[in-house]
Amino acid sequence: QVQLVESGGGLVQPGGSLRLSCAVSAINLEHYAIGWFRQAPGKEREEVSCISANNRAYADSVKGRFTISRDNAAKVVNLQMNSLKPEDTAVYYCATDPRSYRIGSFCNNFRQDDFETWGQGTQVTVSS
Repeated sequence: QVQLVESGGGLVQPGGSLRLSCAVSAINLEHYAIGWFRQAPGKEREEVSCISANNRAYADSVKGRFTISRDNAAKVVNLQMNSLKPEDTAVYYCATDPRSYRIGSFCNNFRQDDFETWGQGTQVTVSS
């Protein structure tokens, strides 16, 4: 059974950095897409970033500030978040889907509805 576990959240001041990690079990990470999403209080969940075998995608709101990467051997996908803003405050989730197997273009125009299996989330708070 596929499981995803997020970690790395916390409290950071505006302009600071955090690195979130998504540990994945029971699949060969190299062949599947992993997406990051977030949900702020009182708002709907939104897309943040996605990585597949040959593609990385970012929401406009995080381009140039966030970087997604993967360590296939460690089965971890990281989200490096720099220049954080108060509006980045949210619970961050990672997710995957069996339909992404060997689909290099899966992250093109990615949406949360494309992902079936989700982690429990990690809280990121950006505040002074």
